[in-house]
Amino acid sequence: MFYDYLVISLYFILILAIGVVFSRMASNSTSDYFRGGGRMLWWMVGSSAFMAQFSAVTFTGAAGKAFMDGFAISAVYLGNTFAYFCGWAYFAHRFRQMRVDTPTEGIKRRFGPENELFFSCALIVFSFLNAGVWLNALGVFTSAVFDTDIGTTIIVIGLTVLFVSVLSGSWGVVASDFVQTLVVAVVSIACAVVALVKVGGPANLVNNFPGGFLIGPNMNYPLILFGTFIFFLPKQIITMMNLHDSFRFLNAKDSFNARKAALLAMILMGLGSIIWFIPPWAAASLMPDAVEGYTQLGSKAVDAVYFEFARNLMPVGTAGLLMAGLFAATMSSMDSALNKNAGIFVRSLYQPFLAKRNKQTTDKKLLNISRLVSTITGIGVIIAAWYFATLKELSLFELMMSVSTMIQVPMMVPLLFGIFIKRTPKWAPWVTIVIGFFVSWSVVNICTPEVFVSMFGIESLTNREIIDMNIILTVAGHVFITGGFFCATSLFYNEERDTNKEETDRFFEDLKTPYIADDQQDNVDRQQRNKLGGMVYVMSGGILLMAIIPNPLWGRLMFVICALIIFSVGYMLKRSTKNKT
Repeated sequence: MFYDYLVISLYFILILAIGVVFSRMASNSTSDYFRGGGRMLWWMVGSSAFMAQFSAVTFTGAAGKAFMDGFAISAVYLGNTFAYFCGWAYFAHRFRQMRVDTPTEGIKRRFGPENELFFSCALIVFSFLNAGVWLNALGVFTSAVFDTDIGTTIIVIGLTVLFVSVLSGSWGVVASDFVQTLVVAVVSIACAVVALVKVGGPANLVNNFPGGFLIGPNMNYPLILFGTFIFFLPKQIITMMNLHDSFRFLNAKDSFNARKAALLAMILMGLGSIIWFIPPWAAASLMPDAVEGYTQLGSKAVDAVYFEFARNLMPVGTAGLLMAGLFAATMSSMDSALNKNAGIFVRSLYQPFLAKRNKQTTDKKLLNISRLVSTITGIGVIIAAWYFATLKELSLFELMMSVSTMIQVPMMVPLLFGIFIKRTPKWAPWVTIVIGFFVSWSVVNICTPEVFVSMFGIESLTNREIIDMNIILTVAGHVFITGGFFCATSLFYNEERDTNKEETDRFFEDLKTPYIADDQQDNVDRQQRNKLGGMVYVMSGGILLMAIIPNPLWGRLMFVICALIIFSVGYMLKRSTKNKT
């Protein structure tokens, strides 16, 4: 474990260094702090968009689901891939063309200041819950690795992430996301290759999986699994391509870079949907009792299967690199939440409050307030994660799905449908959310999975089928009932009473108008490539040093190859600084 500790420590130092290097670029204005001034290149934005959707849940709760149920878990991540495809085809460049610094400013342009205030408060609270789930997942995994108390682990990790986030703003967040994407990629690919070799190839991986690879155990009605996949597609579009989550693409330097960023995120997510889960799929047949030693995690013990694979079948030091990747994933998600909340508070709550009182303040003071808000938000996330750790009866995957389908989807329905439907009354968004929460409550208390299937003569379902049916019913309810209600509000639209009509018209006109970077962009581009190229060089050097760790020859070669791959990326970045575009 000594080498694992050493790898994690050195990785933390690198991430802190990234925060320091890019902190100056985030200290010029609140726009720089919130979204890098809208001057980031597509490969930075794309990797950040990818990492924003990627968290420690992938290597913990989702890996546990893959270990237990086989290929089914890929439906969730293929849904992410489809959502990013839709982003490339339609959404990403339009989000950039809103010409705003924060997502709630886009909501204000579309729905008016009253809805901006409503969504600002609601989305800040929701971010506590969502980031809390991510941090809790990392706490579960880390506590298993280091055999520590989950609550203490969550607090320590949360405070570390908080420090880096407050220091560097969006430039540091996105820059670290890019480096972290490389870490996640090399760890995932290395683990997948070793897993396939150990299990004897893809054919054995599929054929030897207990309970059937495609369907998995405890699934008497495969049609439910198919339905889950189908309904994951609209669910992920709703939760990823909406006015709130437009923050993924507000950083891009122009419309073209925003589209390319979505394409990169789609490719990374598509490949990852398979590569990430090869180790737990292999472990199901190679190490069926892998998680029996994690009794302290209760029903969440299965979520530690990825670490057990890395510790037992990978070279020494890989587990530490994996932990660094997990920290990277959660730090990315939590960083984004903290930075986004700071922007929402300052631009949509604090500044309007000052304006009403005819008060003004400097952008420098607003920047300091942004950092204070990030700190408070981070403490709130730690508290939420600590609370989730007390819910022993829920697996991490179930917890993530519950928060997403029951709370997130109804909140995002009007923020997606509102991009397409222009003529809606002022009250449409928040009344739609109320309807959506009622739909979620109904699935839990009235039209439960058991009640629904009884209409078709099915007497009972397995626990796995109940979970999947709950997802199907909730998403279907929100697509047809919640979404249908928002569309129907057009019948009550009165143009004469629409006080936001002129701004709404300008908003939809801007959505169609490409954004082109100004002539000052070239210097910023070179800074991004140069600084990140240097950081990638350092990362490749660190992984190359792992080759001296006592391991078999194949293990040492694995680290050398990973280092060379990362070094080549740094070389291309450094070389591209000679180009203007």
